[in-house]
Amino acid sequence: MNLLHELDMPVQFLKGVGEAKAKRFECLGIKTIYDLLTYYPRDYQDRSKVKPIFSLQDGQRETFSGMVLGHTNAAFHRKGIKLTKTCVSDGTGYVYILFFGKSNMDKILPPRNKVFVTGRIRRYRGEIQVTDFEYEVIDEKERDLLHTNRIVPIYPLNESVPASIGQRMIRQAVNQAIENFPDIKDMLPTEILLRQQLSDYPTALKNIHLPESHEEYKKARKRLVFDEFFLLQLAFGISQKKIATKEKGIRYFVHGKMVDAFIDSLPFTLTKAQKRVINEIMSDMSQPVPMNRLVHGDVGSGKTVVATCAALIACENGYQTAFMSPTEILAEQHFMTLEHLLAPLKIRLGLLTSSTKKRQRDSLLAMVNEGEINILIGTHSLIQDAVAFKQLGLCIIDEQHRFGVVQRAALKEKARDKNNQPVTPDILVMTATPIPRTLALTLYGDLETSVIDELPPNRQPVITRCRSEQSMDKIFSFIRQEVLDGRQAYIVYPLIEESEEINLKAAAVMFEELKNVFPEFQLGLLHGQMKVQEKDETMTAFYNHQINILVSTTVIEVGIDVSNATIMLIEHAERFGLAQLHQLRGRVGRGAHKSYCILMADKKIADLVNSNTPINLIDDPTTTVFKGTKRLKTMCETNDGFRIAEVDLEIRGPGEFFGTRQHGMPELRIANIVYDVQVLEIARKEAFALIKNDPFLTDIDHQAIKQTFFYEFRDRLELGRVG
Repeated sequence: MNLLHELDMPVQFLKGVGEAKAKRFECLGIKTIYDLLTYYPRDYQDRSKVKPIFSLQDGQRETFSGMVLGHTNAAFHRKGIKLTKTCVSDGTGYVYILFFGKSNMDKILPPRNKVFVTGRIRRYRGEIQVTDFEYEVIDEKERDLLHTNRIVPIYPLNESVPASIGQRMIRQAVNQAIENFPDIKDMLPTEILLRQQLSDYPTALKNIHLPESHEEYKKARKRLVFDEFFLLQLAFGISQKKIATKEKGIRYFVHGKMVDAFIDSLPFTLTKAQKRVINEIMSDMSQPVPMNRLVHGDVGSGKTVVATCAALIACENGYQTAFMSPTEILAEQHFMTLEHLLAPLKIRLGLLTSSTKKRQRDSLLAMVNEGEINILIGTHSLIQDAVAFKQLGLCIIDEQHRFGVVQRAALKEKARDKNNQPVTPDILVMTATPIPRTLALTLYGDLETSVIDELPPNRQPVITRCRSEQSMDKIFSFIRQEVLDGRQAYIVYPLIEESEEINLKAAAVMFEELKNVFPEFQLGLLHGQMKVQEKDETMTAFYNHQINILVSTTVIEVGIDVSNATIMLIEHAERFGLAQLHQLRGRVGRGAHKSYCILMADKKIADLVNSNTPINLIDDPTTTVFKGTKRLKTMCETNDGFRIAEVDLEIRGPGEFFGTRQHGMPELRIANIVYDVQVLEIARKEAFALIKNDPFLTDIDHQAIKQTFFYEFRDRLELGRVG
């Protein structure tokens, strides 16, 4: 069967759907048969194991069925929400289903109808009640057993979906599609199916929607997860092949004197990891194929020095470098750092941000256009039309996940060779956010990866402790002693100003209070709403030891490198993400002195963090208490950024790891990069092996893969990366 022609058929032509229901399905993003078949269940209910009401266990999630006897409007809930109790009986007992804020219950659950319910059971004041539930009214006339007496799929629905779209409608449509298309062509060659012991595609589709057993479900899911990862890795493999065979790159002479002179001028010795990554970059740049490399390492591992070596190679070969950072404060820090490091080599640097004044901006752009600036550092301002390089050969992108595909492509398009002809520049991506391997393969699978997994020898692990407000006097005494010993401290707050809606301490208010707590010391205030000049002056004063204690918001997450700072105090630490906490902690421990990170939290969370209670027994994993406790407990247990990133990924999930999907996080329908690591690795191996032998899928045996690939990714694929 031709996938493009058959499964692209509008869903309205399925029996029982029609034009009216098809319009409702569009609210779920379902327009075609393929959309419907790949709209996978989010959960399942085993309705073959229905328990009598009298045997329902308190605190357990149970499934039962019974007759709706009627509804009672109970007193208003304490939050002012109307409470309705629906009584259900199966002859062995009575259960009360608690509905909050619902009206017209006679229409929702008509009396005398049979209902299946799965929910959390509680026994309260002599009643059996059910909360956090899902229910379905059962039509006793139906004999197809699609909705009961089996493992029943539960599909994702949300509040924006019309009430007219229900689980039954989706199940019936899916069942029709499976019955009407039993011979869907399998895209995978037989040898891959046999080698990886995968189900065939039609069987996998049937058993993901209507599994006969848990084992059949697991086999189906493995196959569909493989497909999703396989197609994604195929995209990355094609991208790499395209770059290698079609895109014109720059072949650099990498053994000049400039890099050696730079390394010799450094006041420290490079780590083995830094040397290894520099060699990997030099190997890339010596080839005529454009470099596409991701360098990721922990806070303070020395990525900037590594990137600077790449920029010097470009400079010595007569090419310019664009160094793009996501924020002004980070761009400014990179500029100051490089200005200091490259002073002996007389490299010409430029800084371009939205705050650059017009006269200075015009002058800078003219110098860039004439090739008088070797390295231009900036924010999104670098991709504006007015910025024209004479010979751009290298793009360094810091914290790539904060930039969109279009922005990265716009920077690449500015590259020119020595004949002023378009050329594909070398790309070096840096991130101080440690990325789990699974996420790196999913986000940056088209990039070669280098890991700086070693900290400089003078760096000591930061001692991290979690405390509550009751310990504040002792903490202030500790800070006072550290400052008297010549050290410096950060105190970080989540807000700039106090808020009526959120009961959190704010930096601007606490700055005034802390001046009374530490009258003998010089305090500074730093936050994102300050003017650039004010921020620069404050940062410089702290760097020069003119400020003892810096009170700040999270703007210091990146951008300040003060080796004398030994204390990081974070208020309301449970409100911060793990990656952000780790970045903040990375601001201390950058020198030879022992350093400390103190996480201030709600007393309940602080007590749980400091107890020996296993994390899985603390609370429901969906609660803020559980998440906050797990984050802070992890911070106290390890300084390993990659372990922290893995836990962060587990807590937040891949869609939220970087805060937003717009930066290139692929939308996965069924695969989970936290739990499906092994399948991802296998799928990548198979995809790259196939691309090696058939780079553009021209083999007759690979036409089904090619067809599925373009169909699947025609709307979702990042065209700038795959082409």
